[in-house]
Amino acid sequence: MTQDSTTPARVVAAARQWIGTPYHHQGSVRGIGADCLGLVRGVWREIYGREAESPPPYSRDWAETGGEEAMLAAAARHLMAIDHREAGAGDVVVFRMRAGSVAKHAAILSSPTMMIHAMEGGPACEVALSNWWRRRIAGAFRFPARPRQPLSSCQPRMPQNQTCSVIPGEASIARETRDPA
Repeated sequence: MTQDSTTPARVVAAARQWIGTPYHHQGSVRGIGADCLGLVRGVWREIYGREAESPPPYSRDWAETGGEEAMLAAAARHLMAIDHREAGAGDVVVFRMRAGSVAKHAAILSSPTMMIHAMEGGPACEVALSNWWRRRIAGAFRFPARPRQPLSSCQPRMPQNQTCSVIPGEASIARETRDPA
């Protein structure tokens, strides 16, 4: 990691490389597939050369069923919390899609008025940080100059007929169904 690896310009340049990546739930492979978390994880890997932590498998409705602020908590473990009014290029913003719901969407700002994100229904793209999005900001975070010490991998809770493994070199989660017999 070079001294200037976390400059806003470096973060934005890394995030822009993901534009056009198809949406894929739980994905984090540039050009192949990513969701919003996968995009942020991929940029983190580009900047620091390693995964911050391996998230356990999650369903599309994970926030509705769990009720925990898992995305905000993970962001706070690895990024520096900032006032959302001070967020600018290279910062991560986390959104609450409905009032009173758990925050479950993330993007990287490319400027104070534009963001790069991955959302179901289309590829990763750069869009305006419109008033609709601004009203839903639940938190804002900045990449630190140096990452904190690596955390051990989260231990996923899988049904008995499934296993979870990290694909070497890709840091994306693959699920295999085992025959229960």
